[in-house]
Amino acid sequence: MWLEIQIFGFRALWSPYFLTFLIAVSILYYLVTGPYRHKFGGDEKPTRNQQLFFYSGIILTYIVKGSPIDLMSHIMMSYHMAQTAILYFVISIFFIRGLPIWMWEKFVNIKIVKKIMKVTTHPLIALVLFNSLFSMYHLPVIFDYTKTHLIVHSTVTIVLFILSMNMWWPILSPLKEHATLNPLLKMAYLIGSILIISIACALMIFSSKSLYTSYNSDGAWLQAMSLCVPPDVLNGISDSLSGAEMFSPLSAAEDQQLGGILMMFMQQIFYGFVLAYIFFGWFTKKSLEIDPMPDTLPNSKE
Repeated sequence: MWLEIQIFGFRALWSPYFLTFLIAVSILYYLVTGPYRHKFGGDEKPTRNQQLFFYSGIILTYIVKGSPIDLMSHIMMSYHMAQTAILYFVISIFFIRGLPIWMWEKFVNIKIVKKIMKVTTHPLIALVLFNSLFSMYHLPVIFDYTKTHLIVHSTVTIVLFILSMNMWWPILSPLKEHATLNPLLKMAYLIGSILIISIACALMIFSSKSLYTSYNSDGAWLQAMSLCVPPDVLNGISDSLSGAEMFSPLSAAEDQQLGGILMMFMQQIFYGFVLAYIFFGWFTKKSLEIDPMPDTLPNSKE
């Protein structure tokens, strides 16, 4: 497969412009949170863990949106589902935990942002908004239209990413005043998210035929490929392309089913780590609490 996709060229495979953008963002993060932080009202440098989260998020963003994985996500549904699972269930967490607290305080206290976040990060709204829109996005008619229109595709990706951060905010917010859910509610919140996403996964897993023309129709597939392959390259090789099956060992229906299974299992694994983090943090806190001494011993006599 690796040799076959070389036909699409260096720009489609490695997205050098996107890589340049991410390097610029990393340098900006270093400058704003480091040597120039005082000019932006920052007191402390980010901790080692915060830096690790942020730069890991940058690296993962490039891997899923700038490397050959992004190209393959337009060829095989299984790659797309793995890509979105990492983007919305891992990278969004890394960026939340990667910014210093003073940056978040300044951002969320901007008047308009504060009003928006008051609504969009409300636990019930955040849970329903992201998961329902994510599931709707994978309805065939919406998905195929999005996959074949660049501006719509970019907009949907950005909006879903922001909404995924809103979804994680009530349980992983670094700001104490925003962490309003107790551990039991946080765990129930995550279980609810798993159940909603499972609807989209079931649609793909239990369908006996391919639902998406952007993966099984030559015309729609070529149009979808134009989102990640430069026009001059795609025009030069379009006559030699017969469809996605050239690059996949699976049929479109089998690949779709694999995509649904991957999404379901990856989500459960990622959420499992967060559930464990919440549970053991709660358990440890409880175990460290000291019970007050009783006023009198059971067998003592006054």
